[in-house]
Amino acid sequence: MNRVVGIETEYGCLVSGETVPGPDAWPARVKNYLFKKARAGVIDLHYRDYEEPPGNGGFLLNGGRLYIDMGHLEYSSPECRTVEDSVAYDLAGDQLLQSALEALGVSEEVAFIKNNVDHHTGATFGCHENYLMKRELQFSPRLLGTLLSFLATRQLFTGAGRVGQASPLAFDFEPTPNTGAVPFQLSQRADHIVNDIYQWVQFNRAIINARDEPLADYRKYRRLHLLIGDSNMSPFATALKVGTTALILTLLEEGNLPDDVILLDAVLATRQISHEGTGHAVVQLEDGRTRSALDVQREFHAHTQQALGGRDEETDWILETWAFTLDALANKPELLLGGVDWVSKKWLLETFRESEGLSWRDPWLQSLDLEYHNINPAKGLFFAITAAKGIGEFNQRMRRPAAMMHAPADTRACGRGLAVSIFQDRKLPYVINWDSISLDNTPYLPMPDPFDTYTGHVKTLLDAPLEPLG
Repeated sequence: MNRVVGIETEYGCLVSGETVPGPDAWPARVKNYLFKKARAGVIDLHYRDYEEPPGNGGFLLNGGRLYIDMGHLEYSSPECRTVEDSVAYDLAGDQLLQSALEALGVSEEVAFIKNNVDHHTGATFGCHENYLMKRELQFSPRLLGTLLSFLATRQLFTGAGRVGQASPLAFDFEPTPNTGAVPFQLSQRADHIVNDIYQWVQFNRAIINARDEPLADYRKYRRLHLLIGDSNMSPFATALKVGTTALILTLLEEGNLPDDVILLDAVLATRQISHEGTGHAVVQLEDGRTRSALDVQREFHAHTQQALGGRDEETDWILETWAFTLDALANKPELLLGGVDWVSKKWLLETFRESEGLSWRDPWLQSLDLEYHNINPAKGLFFAITAAKGIGEFNQRMRRPAAMMHAPADTRACGRGLAVSIFQDRKLPYVINWDSISLDNTPYLPMPDPFDTYTGHVKTLLDAPLEPLG
């Protein structure tokens, strides 16, 4: 990708039966176990902001971060430079949480759910993507419009699927025209996106979050922070999500985006595509034409193939996989079972619904919707799907146990993971941030370049004798 990528995942928690304590307590218990017993990382000793006191979370040996956010357990993957690393280190969060439940002996009663909606309360929680970009790029309205068109239509293969819809539609200022009952839709986030670009995250969710927080040298880099994506159970879908978006950002930086696929209203189109429920929605473009969302994606693919095809092996894999997925969506969606989450979930639910004679409004289907996202391989419905050979082999290959405890070797996460391991063995008064490490009585170590491992700098910083904590 030649680009640093990271994914932030918030997990829901379900507790079955009369298990005590309830779901509100288990995120903190699992977090404490991972840092204090499993030694997966080191806990923060300082306030990160007014909502993150000492002990709320910390950095992991794999270079990522685990913490409590608004009651949810949130895992941020380390900086990754390849599609496969991005997927593997996203999955490492699932594996860490599930390993904690099993070690605590509660995996039969307590489950973490990797999804984005609470059917009971109507709340949503996020899966945020972060892409490093060149600071020199100047966003024009047409560049942003084209990028928004890609992001709105990519849910054809990134959507996690959901039963029903938000009721009422989250923070709607105007009713969506021709809105009827939605039995099943492609995306879990679509109903909760109310802006195309906006700065604040919690109450006015946008496709793109506009805050300028690069977590790197601000003179060279910016960070594109996306709120529109669903949490994917399928590693294949995560790879497509990250890989295709990274290629589109390369076209954007090179000034080579298609210029005739701008949607009239990207937020409205996001909902229309999701609500249509089959992947064949038609959307309106800025110039007055209508096209299917699938055709819009095909144009993005064809343009990217022409511009970037043959550049490197990873790019060609993304392009080939993208083309296969679009063709399968158009002609034979069953080829994507185990690969595209909404296709897989819809197949499971339709099969069950027909066998039991249920309507789409039956609460049983909402329960099964949640169980699709259970990260426990022994219980999650995603794991019961038999995928086609290529998809199944890819999904299995991405589950790397080593990613839970070892950082990527080619980004600054490597140096951060090294520092974490040293702090575990030597009780030092540390402060770790994404772009720096500091200790009392030693020089502050800035880490502004995400492409640098900083392992030599970390070893130099921590080589001298240091005063331990009292």
